[in-house]
Amino acid sequence: MWYFTSPEIIFGEGALSALDDLQGDRALIVTDGTLVQLGLVEKVTRRLDRAGIATRIFDQVEPDPSLRTVRSGAEVALRDGPDWIVGLGGGSAMDAAKAIWVLYEHPEMDPAAINPVVALGLRKKARLLTIPTTSGTGAEVTWAIVLTDTEGRRKLSLGNREATADIAIVDPEMAMEMPPQLTADTGMDALTHAIEGYTCTWHTDMTDGICRQAIRLIMNALPRAYTDGEDREARERMHNAATLAGLGFGNALASMAHAMGHTLGAVFHIPHGRAVGLMLPYTIEFIASESPARFAHLADMLDCAGRDARASARNLAARIRTFSVDLGQPTAIEHLGVSEEAYEANLEKLVDDAFNDASMMASARPPSYEELQALFVRAYHGEAVDV
Repeated sequence: MWYFTSPEIIFGEGALSALDDLQGDRALIVTDGTLVQLGLVEKVTRRLDRAGIATRIFDQVEPDPSLRTVRSGAEVALRDGPDWIVGLGGGSAMDAAKAIWVLYEHPEMDPAAINPVVALGLRKKARLLTIPTTSGTGAEVTWAIVLTDTEGRRKLSLGNREATADIAIVDPEMAMEMPPQLTADTGMDALTHAIEGYTCTWHTDMTDGICRQAIRLIMNALPRAYTDGEDREARERMHNAATLAGLGFGNALASMAHAMGHTLGAVFHIPHGRAVGLMLPYTIEFIASESPARFAHLADMLDCAGRDARASARNLAARIRTFSVDLGQPTAIEHLGVSEEAYEANLEKLVDDAFNDASMMASARPPSYEELQALFVRAYHGEAVDV
């Protein structure tokens, strides 16, 4: 038995106008200071004001939100008593909003204890609305919550199906301000979601088509949005693709690239999409050496099939590396400015944390500890894995 979970999704040009008719009294907007400065928060508060909803802004969310930050946000919610929590921003703001919502409903709870097994009984105090301003994380439609334990220098892969938003508003206008680097970083996150959602062991008939369509859209639209941020069609296609990828992997699972990218980002403060996108071709090559079939399906779809399934998977990894280079993305960890000395000093931690990451459980080829360590070393030097 499987579940498919999704919010109500309002998408396309002008989708933000749906806020005019939202029913409620008070909303807590969880976001970051940059979006306040860019005027994106005002676009939302203006609409909520028309709906007669008073707003309070919590704009302290940092990249890779910490446990401390979500506790602070929950304190604001408890004081203000909102009936809507609004996650506005990229994945960090929306993940923080989910965690703040859980703690608002359950003040006694440790945020690190949020898990898929425990019944939370949410929606007694508030509902959740998400508005993405980047085209990548898919957090607007997933129930995953990624928080950072700053003391332990590790990311926590948390979540609960109840923490899926009630409404997601996917308006491409909110992503028009993304600079090229952010466009590429978040776009590679979306591509990794879609590929891992399609190739992980938890994929289903319900997620396969969604992931494939997301891949098609991203491969076409992301280079255009990166090159010309004013290309409105490309922006809209990417915004939709990121949400589709979120639905796909959110109802299947991510895989090794996310497990490795999570720990790389936590230890060396690498943006999430850049980290998982870098790891993606290496993990494709590693997994495909034993389970190449589904990677071969994607290679065929992208017109880079080889003479057999393994050759097709190798071609797919090469295609993704070329795609990344065209987007100004690194293809080796040494390109990120991480010294070999610092990398070697943290290698054991990288392997330990990735090995225990929840995303690892759905890999079609689970690595041994030694294999994972060797893969991290190859990724540092940019050495492809034999398929």
